[in-house]
Amino acid sequence: MKALVIGAGGVGSAIANIAARRLFITSMVVADYALARAEAAVTKVNDSRFSAQEVDASDVLNIRALIRKVAPDIVVNAVDPRFVMPIFLACEEEKVNYMDMAMSLSKPHPEDPMNKPGVKLGDEQFARQKNWSDAGIYAVVGMGIEPGMSDVFARYAQDELFSRIDYLAVMDGSNLTVDGYDFAPSFSIWTTIEECLNPPLIYEEGRGWYTTEPFSELETFDFPEGIGPVECVNVEHEEVVLIPQKVKAKEVRFKYGLGAQFIETLKTIHTLGMDKKEKVKVGNVEISPRDLLASILPDPATIGDLMHGKTCAGTLVKGLAKDGSPRAVYIYNVVDNKWSMANYGNQAVVWQTAINPLIAMELIANGTWKPEGISGPEWFAAQPFLDLIVEYGSSWHIREEDTRGIVA
Repeated sequence: MKALVIGAGGVGSAIANIAARRLFITSMVVADYALARAEAAVTKVNDSRFSAQEVDASDVLNIRALIRKVAPDIVVNAVDPRFVMPIFLACEEEKVNYMDMAMSLSKPHPEDPMNKPGVKLGDEQFARQKNWSDAGIYAVVGMGIEPGMSDVFARYAQDELFSRIDYLAVMDGSNLTVDGYDFAPSFSIWTTIEECLNPPLIYEEGRGWYTTEPFSELETFDFPEGIGPVECVNVEHEEVVLIPQKVKAKEVRFKYGLGAQFIETLKTIHTLGMDKKEKVKVGNVEISPRDLLASILPDPATIGDLMHGKTCAGTLVKGLAKDGSPRAVYIYNVVDNKWSMANYGNQAVVWQTAINPLIAMELIANGTWKPEGISGPEWFAAQPFLDLIVEYGSSWHIREEDTRGIVA
């Protein structure tokens, strides 16, 4: 498989590091707005299959020109979600396959944003389904860790563990700390703000999708492998759009283990207006407050040596087991930052994200997964993906949970 990866930040450079160890990749071009960053990612892997290019991910024509130059089998979008549609449309127009780890952005409901969804995450992409099917090309969307592996866990739960799913919540948490910083997000602050300050999306059978106030329904969840209890809140996330399309669950939500201090910091950012995407004039310069914030916080790609702890992504499922008895499980993946830095030189969160598009690409390359049109991770059989998680050096586990309140 010939791949073009757009974005050489934390996730993009981790994709290159992992791909260098996989034989199914015949060539990979890593492209970035900053050519030097793409070149650094390629130099690090020291593999003749890899090369660097420059690209403006906001410019459809520029992306199309690069696609024609590289002639890849697939384009992997490894930049933040504001660039989803330019890259997605460029691939559609050039009739080349596509994969991303975050979907097109939502737009709030114009009259009632805290109760009703407007344009949901991914709606702009799924609206173009016929174009992709008619062209005979595919787009696998939401194929990171969350969304991505978490969706695979949901599909596995339906296929192998449950006869009825009453409640499904993707639960994300960590005990990561960064030396020298009180506030240093391990992922793009631009994306973190988008997820956490938008009205959270929830799905219920019979009601469909609805929204709530940001940071709603705080609960403390005990994460495995020593991470421990973390305060979690509802957050807008792609799984809530994707999972109900292929997994029959009475309720689906995403809960982010932000912790009390992180939540208060995000609330302060919102109160001060530093989350705004629209540009404001400062003297003779115009700048987006969110872009300014991103520029003064540490780059998540560069803080791995300062990070300590583990990150956990998983799917909590409650309902009836295949034999009809009450069952509740947490299916999860944990990555220790010490391990990912020692073995790949990538911090835990970006490494945990980056393995998933590569696993999916390998399953497509060997014919196990056969995507058509626009698909999410739960469109495909889960077991082959789970088998490759182990081969890629990571792991997945099932922890039994409390079944109180589940009625057979």
